[in-house]
Amino acid sequence: MIACSALLRKSGLCFAIAAALPLGLLAVPQARSEPAMLSGTWQGGGVVEYATGSRERARCQANYSAGSTTVSVNATCATPSGSVSQSARLRKTGANSYAGTFFNPQYNTTGSMHVVVHGNTQSVSISSGSGSASLSLKR
Repeated sequence: MIACSALLRKSGLCFAIAAALPLGLLAVPQARSEPAMLSGTWQGGGVVEYATGSRERARCQANYSAGSTTVSVNATCATPSGSVSQSARLRKTGANSYAGTFFNPQYNTTGSMHVVVHGNTQSVSISSGSGSASLSLKR
């Protein structure tokens, strides 16, 4: 509860200040829409489609580290046919989206990666000459 002086109550400023405070508090979480909102560990899965046309379910874990303008990602995904690890460097491309390139040293493969964040979930699209993946990860 906000304590207001008689002068502020009479002028209506007390109400304006009290009404504005919740709006100011709501604005604080939106500051995390910068690359730091990705920092941490995300897990989930989706589908991998190989260049041959075959598809497999995948389970993944990704660790994000935010810098001032880029986000580094180290991820490991497992499918029934094996496990792969890759790294990526992303840059912010929109209010809640990031794009960049990944590298998989096991198969000497590079490709593009796009991430869209929706609160505590994210949609990840990965594409290369070897195939593509569509994943949904959660905190």
